[in-house]
This record gives sequence, structure tokens and C-alpha cells, in this order.
Amino acid sequence: MKMKWTSYPYILWMIIFIVVPLALILLFSLTIGEEEGIRNLQFTLENFKRFLDPKYIDVLWVSVSLALKSTAITLLLGYPMAMIISREKLSKRNIMILLLVIPMWMNFLLRTYAWLTLLGKNGFINYIVTKIGFAPLNLIYNDRAVLLGMIYNFLPFMVLPIYSVLTKIDKNLIEAAEDLGANKVKVFLKVIFPLSIPGIITGFTMVFMPAVSTFVISRLLGGGQYLLIGNLIEQQFLWVGDWHFGSAISIVMMVFILFTMAITAKFDTDKEGGGGLW
Repeated sequence: MKMKWTSYPYILWMIIFIVVPLALILLFSLTIGEEEGIRNLQFTLENFKRFLDPKYIDVLWVSVSLALKSTAITLLLGYPMAMIISREKLSKRNIMILLLVIPMWMNFLLRTYAWLTLLGKNGFINYIVTKIGFAPLNLIYNDRAVLLGMIYNFLPFMVLPIYSVLTKIDKNLIEAAEDLGANKVKVFLKVIFPLSIPGIITGFTMVFMPAVSTFVISRLLGGGQYLLIGNLIEQQFLWVGDWHFGSAISIVMMVFILFTMAITAKFDTDKEGGGGLW
């Protein structure tokens, strides 16, 4: 009974701040009319039909494309980084993890703003380039700058899950593979990599989900030239004032994200990771 009573505040919190907002978003997505008078709302699927316009589908495609690219690059960069950290002594390992996590303590917006001073036309990088004698580079307000911002901000979310799984791998399995004549490449391909797949899947989810819905990075580093799905939702709520269409886009994104999570969960047969060979 004590456990039951202690769960009531949590359940109340969930209802007020999760269930009710989601219900309102679903209500607005399925209706048209004035938000001030809920009785005047008319149920319709028109908001979802509007999203089928090719220009909005292109925005979704660009968002997914950039998110997949950033996820792939963070995996290529994060996996070796996680392996290097996991093989260090515990004292060095903790310091390296701390150095990886410290930038995350800073506000997300400030971290993104910092790249403006580095990539800008009069930024630090172009200052060095012009001092060497070359013409300034076009480093900002393009898709490469947006991609760089995603990689920088979301790289720790790829490294940490993989690192967590790698540290749980039983060293006896690696030693047994080596005793049976496997070289380092075979040990990695046959033992380490299969056991680290749960961490890769978790890292994929943790990077892809925020990357596909981000709007701050594309607004600052893209200069408003690259409209992603997150920017489109923000515009509908804050600038256009069309909460119905904005809610419909939000529901589409939620369904898309849940669908992606369901696909990744299919491959995550070992929820803990690092236990034994598949």
C-alpha cells in the first residue's frame, strides 16, 4: 500500500504534463476552428492532408536525410572513441568520460552559438585562413554547417551507450577467441562488434531522434535557409499561429519516431548487451 500511495504524485505529474498536452495536440490536429472556443472546433483530417503537399514532404525528407547522415558520422567517430576509452585504466577512463560530458553541462543554445564565432565569415577559422593568404571559406549557413552542429551536439549520445556496453563485455570471451587463433580483426568482427550492437542501437536512437526534430541548429547554423521539420513546427506555433497544422505535423513526427524506435527495437534482441555471443 505504501508503494501505491507514493506513486500517486508521479502518476499525477504524468497526467498533467504528458497525457494532457498530448491529448490537446491530438485534439488540435484533428480539428479546425478557433482555439479560444473548443466547442467551435470541427473535426477533420484536413490538417494531415495539407502535410501531404510535396513541399512539406521535401522538408521531412531533408530532415530525415540530415539526421541519418549525422547519425552515421557520429557512429563512425563515436565507436572508435568508445573503444579507446573502454580499454584505458579506470582512472584515465573516468577522466576521459568527464571531458566528453563536460560540454553537455553547458546550455545547448550556447554550444551552438559558439560555432558561429568559429565558422562565421569573420570567425576564427577564416581569420587563420586569411592570415595564411587564402580567401575566406564559406563555412556557415549551409547544410554542412548544420550537419557539423548536429554531430558536435549529439556525439556524446552515441559514445556513452557504446562505451557502456563495451565495458560489460566479458574479457574471457576475447581471450578465448585469441587462444583459438583469432587475430585482432576477427576478434573484433566475431566477438566485440556483435556484443556491442545493443549499444549501437541505443546510440542510433539517442542521436537520430533529436537530430530529426531539431530546430535550433538549423536556425543558427543554417541561417534560416534550411527549413527542417522542427523549424516548420516552430513556425506554425509561434509565427503563423496555426496550432492545428502545427499539431498535425507534431503527430506525424511522433508516429514517425515511434515507428523508427519499433524498427530499432526489432534488432535489439539483447537489451542489456555485453552478455554472450548471439
